[in-house]
Amino acid sequence: MQPHPTNYSTSTSRADQPAPANLLPRAVLRPNSYLLLDGSWHFAHDVDDQGLIHNWAQGHRYEHLAQWPGSVETHLREARGQQEGSTWQDKVVVWYEREFDRPTMDVPAARSMLQLTFGACGHETRVWLNGQLLKTIEGEEVHYGEYTSFTYELDAAALLPVNRLTVRIADTMDADLPRGKQESHVYKRGGIWYQTYTGAVRSVWLETVEQNRLRSRVGVVSEVEDQLVRFNLTLRLHDAGDYVIRLQVFDPTLPGDAPPLAASDFPLYMAAGQWQQRLVLEVPEARLWAPESPNRYRLVAQLIDANGYAARIETLFGLRKIEARGRHVYLNNQPVYLDGILYQPGEATYEEMQRHMHAMKALGCNLVRVHIAGIDPRIYNLADELGLLLWVEVPSPHSSTVRSRINHSAELLRMLTLSETHPSIIIWSLYNEDWGVQDIATNADTRQYIIDTYHFMQIAFPQFLVVDNDGWHHVSYTGRLKSDLLTAHLYTPDLGRWQELLDRLVRGELNGTAAYPLVVGDPFFYRHQVPLIVSEWGGFGFSDYGGPQDAGARTASISAFKQELRRRPIAGDVYTQATNIEDERNGLIDPHTGALSVPAGLLASGK
Repeated sequence: MQPHPTNYSTSTSRADQPAPANLLPRAVLRPNSYLLLDGSWHFAHDVDDQGLIHNWAQGHRYEHLAQWPGSVETHLREARGQQEGSTWQDKVVVWYEREFDRPTMDVPAARSMLQLTFGACGHETRVWLNGQLLKTIEGEEVHYGEYTSFTYELDAAALLPVNRLTVRIADTMDADLPRGKQESHVYKRGGIWYQTYTGAVRSVWLETVEQNRLRSRVGVVSEVEDQLVRFNLTLRLHDAGDYVIRLQVFDPTLPGDAPPLAASDFPLYMAAGQWQQRLVLEVPEARLWAPESPNRYRLVAQLIDANGYAARIETLFGLRKIEARGRHVYLNNQPVYLDGILYQPGEATYEEMQRHMHAMKALGCNLVRVHIAGIDPRIYNLADELGLLLWVEVPSPHSSTVRSRINHSAELLRMLTLSETHPSIIIWSLYNEDWGVQDIATNADTRQYIIDTYHFMQIAFPQFLVVDNDGWHHVSYTGRLKSDLLTAHLYTPDLGRWQELLDRLVRGELNGTAAYPLVVGDPFFYRHQVPLIVSEWGGFGFSDYGGPQDAGARTASISAFKQELRRRPIAGDVYTQATNIEDERNGLIDPHTGALSVPAGLLASGK
């Protein structure tokens, strides 16, 4: 296997030669070579969890092969010769192993090291190289979490001509873990709860990096009135010393030799370790990012050492501002109505998700609510490019305990750190319909966790709106909602009942409108001080799913219900849903081809 060629190059970018697509699941790019380790791996099901005891990492005979990336569930079915069906009900432990040749280094050896990255894997992952247990950059011998990437630094001198990589993955149906809509001990598969899909679910790769570098994490916060951009960078240093961070912003539509629109150097002394650094740059005459004009710029960031050597990363970003004020959501200081759709990608491939995104745009949506799921980060890039606003959510645990809240907080931080580059992401939900906070109405500790997390998000991530618990049971403290939006899930197939529910909502009737009271905690009185969003509605399948008789009748119902929404002072809505998934047969888009079953533009409400 040969390393892939450079995956992105700023020096050769031209307006008539678009940059190559990024093949790795991340937003930030490096001008280096990488070795993709996807493909056939040896595989074993550790039925009795004996692999650690018997030290399989030092050598084990594997009876099966499995394709990485792929799910544990698929690999177990294939190993057993099964076509379908559930593969585990409590705990699963599996092992993977493959060999790779020592790659060629494309950075001077004195400055470089190899970096091993898992795009996502878990929930519990251990990794060995040639029998030696590795630690992540954060110092973890065991990495917990299954929705975001994690990384190991390797000593190139320790690599052999042929190397052995061993991975142990363990997962359970523990309800305290962030699960989204995958089944657990609390919520069993069926209806709205799905087959688990875990394990080796995203690519793994080796790449050459500098010992002193900027990590592949860039946060972006815009102050559009002053054309300022705040970049939050992460530095990884093995050598203390004097450095310069050089930031340059380019217009990617101009020739590659065009001068930067903005540039500045920031000299600083840094100790060894990992550090966060916030830097601000003015970008004069910058065009803002919006659905109708998804303007983006290219940031090139360099860490320059005392000898003048520059380690570089780059990413595309957009300037945009989101705000909830009074009845409206404002994008770049202009009111915007959110024409949304609920999206549950499930086991869709990256190529299928690409087709889904284009189809949702064709439906007339300007917002996609990615429903409590971790997805390939390249989909965020595609939303940036298409001009689709995103509402993303933390995959929720299924129980409300101290441990579930610790897990929830850790997953939220991991997801935020690796997604705050994207102008398309405007809303984060902490919870949905009380899943993981079932005692929200009665437990002050549960509400306090939500209050504290909401305040943290306001300070640390002001580029996002935050919803505390989507659908109902929003938290009020001293009469202030701890959510930037007052959202309600309203389901009925009857148009008259629909009109009644919407009228109750806009009158501020908090009880008896949704399935549960809209607000809990301290008394709250709605007086148009927060935007109203009907964040789930519809769910119209065909007659065998409690809906209209045919596609034409469903189209008519959706159109009529949508008109009622726009006749009222509501700031946005989210139709349920984009594609069919398992038992939920109410999608508008073919999950494989992306074809629409209703007319294009159906969910667009106009200006």
